[in-house]
Amino acid sequence: MYATTDTLATSPATQGGRSRWLALYTLCAGMLMIVLDVTVVNVALPAIQDDLGFSSSSLAWVVNAYLIAFGGLLLLAGRLGDLLGRRNVFTAGLIVFTAASVLCGLARTQELLVIARFVQGVGGALTSAVILGMIVTLFPEPREQAKAIGVYAFVASAGGSIGLLAGGVLTQAISWHWIFFVNLPLGVLTAALAVKLIEKDKGLGIGKGTDVPGAVLITAALMVGVFTIVKPAAELGWTAPRTLTLAAVTLVLLAGFVAREATAANPLVPLRIFRSRTLTGANLIQALSSSGMFGIFFLGSLYLQRVLGYDALQIGLAFLPTTVVMGLLSVKYSEKLVMRFGPRRPLIVGLSLIVVGLALFTQAPVGGNYFVHVLPVLALLGLGGGICFPALMGLSMSDVKPEDAGLASGLIGTMGEVGAALGLAILATLSATRTAGATTKSPLEALTTGYHFSFGVAAAIVAAAVVVAITVMRPAKQPVAVESDEDELLLEAA
Repeated sequence: MYATTDTLATSPATQGGRSRWLALYTLCAGMLMIVLDVTVVNVALPAIQDDLGFSSSSLAWVVNAYLIAFGGLLLLAGRLGDLLGRRNVFTAGLIVFTAASVLCGLARTQELLVIARFVQGVGGALTSAVILGMIVTLFPEPREQAKAIGVYAFVASAGGSIGLLAGGVLTQAISWHWIFFVNLPLGVLTAALAVKLIEKDKGLGIGKGTDVPGAVLITAALMVGVFTIVKPAAELGWTAPRTLTLAAVTLVLLAGFVAREATAANPLVPLRIFRSRTLTGANLIQALSSSGMFGIFFLGSLYLQRVLGYDALQIGLAFLPTTVVMGLLSVKYSEKLVMRFGPRRPLIVGLSLIVVGLALFTQAPVGGNYFVHVLPVLALLGLGGGICFPALMGLSMSDVKPEDAGLASGLIGTMGEVGAALGLAILATLSATRTAGATTKSPLEALTTGYHFSFGVAAAIVAAAVVVAITVMRPAKQPVAVESDEDELLLEAA
């Protein structure tokens, strides 16, 4: 079942219709800040390196410091939202993120920038982890919920390509400092609107989940795991002794966390939440699809830059069709598709379109033409993402009790973040390895060979998500009434 008013009967959705939508736009504004930050910083990395004197290896910490804090704290932040009140955690996260952004912009040393980026990741985790849980409580009615999740999914999925454009404009027109300074007015305004427009929720109380050992274990496990992916695995290889050692540490910490949660009186993450086949399947699909999609946006940008000779602004403009198509579908049509066919069918179709787009990217040549070899790929990615991601977000929350909404929201975010980091590390490593072993005489042909191989692997990863969607996600047992033009259709939800 996609959603019912029964499962969310205790939700605080007492606000008027207009104010609820204003609250949704406020939540999405907070999410947009977080999503934009990732790609905006990536575009500005060369300018940051030149200004602060980073080496090629140390420059990675500008990104990794943020990812480690963000990915490590998402799950804990989501549970804190359930315990302390989601609006409180959302607002606190905005304040931390905004203050850290100002420090990033003021940074004149490598050390200060890296530390500020870590704090920024803490604020980003607090802000984004509770958003989806707040949306499903604001919109308990299935049709409105599907539409609201469509808006959220567009911001979460397509905002990155907007960041490519914004980063190019700000870096080239002013300086890299302003990619952080722009967060100050946005953060202050969003926090003020959150206090005004979002109804305050009490939360369960800290006594319902003060599992300090569990919090330490899961946070440490996620941080070590993300660090392993973005640092030693990406730089030294997956079989390097340091990589294997840290991977073992991660597994030990995860095992300790599971053992703790199985015996704790008030667990941080009640293991009963994983009894839901729908929630477990949705999180697995999120991890797989994020692995394929995030890595391809990164490697696709490199293909445009290194092979076709695009600059930062041109790359941002090149990815705009993905944003436009995804936005149109997510905001205007995803709710209609979900209500007519149920979430499972759009999920399968959307993921399949992404697989086709990624497979098509393996044919982009050295002297590729944007309109022939790139635009069709980006259009398919936007089309598939706009269809599948709203359905996936809805499925991830459909069987969740109101008191666990923040936890489930943080969980789906964690799977996306870890999946993206894992996918990027795997695809970038495979691309570099294939390029180094290429027998072609032209350096551009060698680069393209490496990119093609990674595009194919990404297509296989997302294809695995299609298999999970078909085999794990069960069709709903009850039909969903659909308002058609004839007002007479009653279709079984998939």
